[in-house]
Amino acid sequence: MAALLAGVALVGPAVAHAQEAEAAASDEGVGIETVRQDDGAIVVTARRFVPQGAITASKTTAPLIETPQSVSVISRDQIDLLNFVDVQQAVRYTAGIVGENYGPDMRFDFLTLRGFIPDQYIDGLRAPISATIANVGAELYGFEAVDILKGPSGVLYGTTPPGGIYNLTSRRPSTRTGGEVQVKYGTDDFKQAAGTVTGEIANGLSARLTGLYRDRDGQTDHVTAKRAYVAPAVSYELGMDTKITGLGFYQWDKIEGDTNGFLPALGVLFPNPVGRVPRGVNLGEPDYNFYRRRQWSAGYELTHRFSSALRFTQNLRWSEYHEYQQIIYGTALDADNRTVYRANYPYQDDVAQFAVDSRFDGNLETGIVEHRFLVGLDYRNYRETAAFAFDMNVPTIDLFNPVYSQAPIAVPELNTIFSDQRLRQTGLYVQDQAKVGDFILTLSARHDWTRISDYTKDLEKKQNKFTWRAGLTYVDDASGIAPYLSYGTSFQPVVGATFAGEAFSPTSGRQWEAGVKYDARGLGDDIRLFATAAVFHIRQSNVVTDDPDQVNRPGGKVQTGEVESKGFELELVTRIREQLSVNASYSYTDARITESNIVLEQDARLPAQPRHKASLFVDYTKSTGTLAGAGGGLGIRHLSETPGNIPSVWTPDVYTSPGVTLFDAALHYSIPGWRFGVNGSNIFDKRYAGRCTGPMGCFFGQARQVTATVTKTF
Repeated sequence: MAALLAGVALVGPAVAHAQEAEAAASDEGVGIETVRQDDGAIVVTARRFVPQGAITASKTTAPLIETPQSVSVISRDQIDLLNFVDVQQAVRYTAGIVGENYGPDMRFDFLTLRGFIPDQYIDGLRAPISATIANVGAELYGFEAVDILKGPSGVLYGTTPPGGIYNLTSRRPSTRTGGEVQVKYGTDDFKQAAGTVTGEIANGLSARLTGLYRDRDGQTDHVTAKRAYVAPAVSYELGMDTKITGLGFYQWDKIEGDTNGFLPALGVLFPNPVGRVPRGVNLGEPDYNFYRRRQWSAGYELTHRFSSALRFTQNLRWSEYHEYQQIIYGTALDADNRTVYRANYPYQDDVAQFAVDSRFDGNLETGIVEHRFLVGLDYRNYRETAAFAFDMNVPTIDLFNPVYSQAPIAVPELNTIFSDQRLRQTGLYVQDQAKVGDFILTLSARHDWTRISDYTKDLEKKQNKFTWRAGLTYVDDASGIAPYLSYGTSFQPVVGATFAGEAFSPTSGRQWEAGVKYDARGLGDDIRLFATAAVFHIRQSNVVTDDPDQVNRPGGKVQTGEVESKGFELELVTRIREQLSVNASYSYTDARITESNIVLEQDARLPAQPRHKASLFVDYTKSTGTLAGAGGGLGIRHLSETPGNIPSVWTPDVYTSPGVTLFDAALHYSIPGWRFGVNGSNIFDKRYAGRCTGPMGCFFGQARQVTATVTKTF
């Protein structure tokens, strides 16, 4: 109640995720729909294949073309067409962001955005991410879209990395009855059953239920993974102007036998005199290694319209995240190039979080200036405890002929605290999108009050920060061409202190970005297109590095480090006459450490970020004739050589994965009420190192996958 009153007390505006939900509901669908016309033609409609808006970008309903910042939207229609299973697959054809940084991990979405690891948000609120992983591995089937906001975003979201964030938008209830039931089967005994159903169950009351069960093997030998997911949603209209939507999900994961990698560079990245390392080799203990996770969240989205020019929105959510793993993995390769030394590493992590975002948005005219304004207050209370153990007393294993269960293995006691902390963050933000003719000036400002309690050191500190964003956009109404220029900032709290005991300040990020957007509004209603070209320059300051006087201050740290990321990006998504779909992108990213007192780090490239990423997927569906409803697509992806680590005293060499070009394909057939599809990724089964972090830290990229899908819509 206090949070609600705090939100209502604000005087200002901001648009809600509810508007995006309403837009989706009014679009009548669960995604791709098939209609047979009177002349026998079959039209496969994908109304939201090409994005037009993303509330993530400005927390208002301003269209993407008016947002002075790069934003990519991967819609449910794109996800279904290309058969993406998780977010790290979904970004394969998106500019500026790279996924699958540790190969086909079945737990998390490992991403790199403009050189930095992006934080995950769900329905505009930060996910309960841990101190080590910036996402919670939420099931992609439960969401309508993935919004990727590139560059510093602290002005709207508080503590965020300089590269940006990504936000998942949950499936929402619709007043129109509809849904789907879907089954998949594919490579590595991939089995999945999923479905979603929505409709009005009483006057003013609508609901949706989404569920999934997956059972699959990994490309690593002796690995199996199971997942269960359920997400209920209920919307109730409290009169003409008020609506509340309850949103929740529960997800359970169980993975047996997994190591997912930790393979030697000799035999994966470099030649091994004994031979090539088999892609499926498991250097753990299949009967000992396992991973368990359960997570859930419950909350609501409340909207109230005071008038046609003023609306209040509040998003609130309680989340819990619990994981436990015990894993034996490879740590070193013996001089014989086949005997692998191993370690035992059990780990437990528990996170609880309360988050609320209350905001007003509205429209106001002052003379010739049209204002779209936003005022908001958000609050987050985050609590994490994590512990681990480490034991080197584990039998060795043969890299080329592994024999398991050579001796009983005890589970060491979790006696080392990894994290025991609480973070409380309150942020007040304002924004004005002022339009004069074809020009739009966007000004945003925010102040955060952050308090961090580190119970391992009995230390409490406050880190307050002001962030801002300014942008100018010119939108040519006739052509849909919109050049823009923007500057934005961000910050992240830093745990720790100098040798003298002075607490660190937050790191800060700032970015210049210039670009042009195009929405093809003059080409007709049967051509939907959105394209962006952007150049950017990001600088992160106050990065922790070694104290230069290690003689008098041994082990001391100072905040004089600096990181820089610069480049340009091109991206196009189009759907033409409901037949031809194209996803195309190109990125050039030069991300590196520019200032460091650690000599080996100076000028080192940031890991898991290739300089060049290029992709193209073209899909065509025939609408007339005997093969009406049939179609197919072909995709090509290229990643240039990619560093896997930052050089250090322990690993002075940089382990660089060579460039790789991969091919994908799709075949599909649609008739009213049914969709059939076969999707293949890496169809030529290219063997490549997804990443190598060191001499014993290699992870294979995703092998060929072929998946068949049958979907019944109603």
